[in-house]
Amino acid sequence: MTPNSPVVAVFGASQTPADHPNWDAAVRCGAGLAEAGFAVATGGYGGTMEAVSRGAAEAGGHVIGYTAPEVFSGRIGANEFVAEEVPAATLTERIHVMLARADGAIALDGSIGTLAELLIAWNVAFVAQFSDETAKPVIAVGERWRRIVADLTDDLATDGSLVTCVADVDAAVAAVSGALGNF
Repeated sequence: MTPNSPVVAVFGASQTPADHPNWDAAVRCGAGLAEAGFAVATGGYGGTMEAVSRGAAEAGGHVIGYTAPEVFSGRIGANEFVAEEVPAATLTERIHVMLARADGAIALDGSIGTLAELLIAWNVAFVAQFSDETAKPVIAVGERWRRIVADLTDDLATDGSLVTCVADVDAAVAAVSGALGNF
C-alpha cells in the first residue's frame, strides 16, 4: 500500500472506547479496506477514527489523518496509527479536503459530527451530476443511517440511491470495493 493507493474516507464517532463493540467493527473496517488495497482517511483523532486507523495500519495500509488543530486545541496531533497528517483550519474544510482526495466514503456509527460528514459526502455525490462527474460511492453502516437516509430522501425529495445503506462493516468494505472496481 502506498500514499498513491485509492483512498476511502471513513467517518465515525470520536468518543468510542476500545471496549465497545463499535471499536472492534471499526478496526475490522480499517483492516478490510487495507487488505482490499485502499488507503484509509479518517479525522485522525481517537475513538472510531483511531480504531479504523489501527486496523488499516496493522494490515499494512496507508493511513491519512485529517485533523483540525485550531478547532480541537485539546487534541494534540493525530493518533499513533496515522502515517500522513493533513491539518485543516475548520471542520468544513477538513471534511471537504478529505472528500476531495477520497475515492469513496463510509459512515460508521456516530453522532452529529458523523451525520454532518455523511450529509456532505451525500451532497458532494449529488452535485457531481452538475459537473458531468461520476458520483463517488457513499456507504452508510447501520439501521440509524438507513432510517435517516430514507427519511431525508422522502422529506427532501432527493436521490437516496446515492447512499448505499448496509448492515455492517464487512458489507461496507464489499460495497465500496464493488463500486470502485479494480484499480
